[in-house]
Amino acid sequence: MTELDDLDHQLVQALLIDGRAPFSRIAAVLDVSDQTVIRRYRRLRTAGLIRVVGLPVGHRVGLLESWLRLQCTPDAAVAVADALARRPDIAWVTLNSGGTEVNCVTRARTREDRDALLLHKLPRTQRVTAVTAHTVLRVFVGGPSRWLGLDRLTPQQVTALEHVGQPGHGQVQLDATDLALFAALARDGRVGYPELARATGLSESTARRRLEHLHDTGALFFDVEIDPALLGFPTQATLWATVAPADLPAAGAALAAHPGVPFAAAVTGSANLVAVVLCRDTDELYEFLTGKVGSLPAIQKVELTPVIRTVKRAGLLTDGHRLVDPAE
Repeated sequence: MTELDDLDHQLVQALLIDGRAPFSRIAAVLDVSDQTVIRRYRRLRTAGLIRVVGLPVGHRVGLLESWLRLQCTPDAAVAVADALARRPDIAWVTLNSGGTEVNCVTRARTREDRDALLLHKLPRTQRVTAVTAHTVLRVFVGGPSRWLGLDRLTPQQVTALEHVGQPGHGQVQLDATDLALFAALARDGRVGYPELARATGLSESTARRRLEHLHDTGALFFDVEIDPALLGFPTQATLWATVAPADLPAAGAALAAHPGVPFAAAVTGSANLVAVVLCRDTDELYEFLTGKVGSLPAIQKVELTPVIRTVKRAGLLTDGHRLVDPAE
């Protein structure tokens, strides 16, 4: 497996803080030359190990997000996962449990699109034996909320890299130009303004203002696509917990504060709290389950399913540790 050194880890954490931060600012914060940062990023990017992607914040732009659990026949899970991963409205596709369960996140623009998948396409797939859909109600960590698992930078360095915006409330109405902008940023969150201008039909200055407005108001965030194993977290699992409704905010916040949890959300269903857990090994996963989760009295029931394989991250397919863009 490819090894990342300390500077690589610092660069990844810097990009997690602000995926579009100029390389010159990252270099100044890390106290290295601009060329060193550019060379490191290009090496990781060319090898398919890292990609910055710009993504919409679901609740701010009206996306209907659900977490799906699909039970499949033993010979079908891989094919079903691969087919789902190639849909642009599907993210975070994983094979769980013994390889007979597929988990994914749907991001539908309309109820009709969501219902077409849940009520028509998936039920007609004979090798899918059961589908459970959990609507995402509130995200405690994930998306714009930064994962706390990397701690290679000092608090002063983190502050120097943080993007300061003024997130608004309510929904942002996207037009065709915004959708073209998001499509370009989903391929490469660090794409230059000349390329964004060509993709949207805007001038470079207008494309810049449009991107900055979406980012500043909390409709757009930048994520870093990378295999957690490269950062020292090869063990991944999905946690399902049943919590009394009044205790959901506190339980969700407690999980979100743990460095091993990059995503946690309140969802519909009897298991109403879901979290992604990253650990260095199964011993650490055991300690998380018995210590962190076991210490939360609000959690009434827990199911922990190991992730066997990640087929798609936020925007790109995977091949081992590498990210694969079908268009390239």
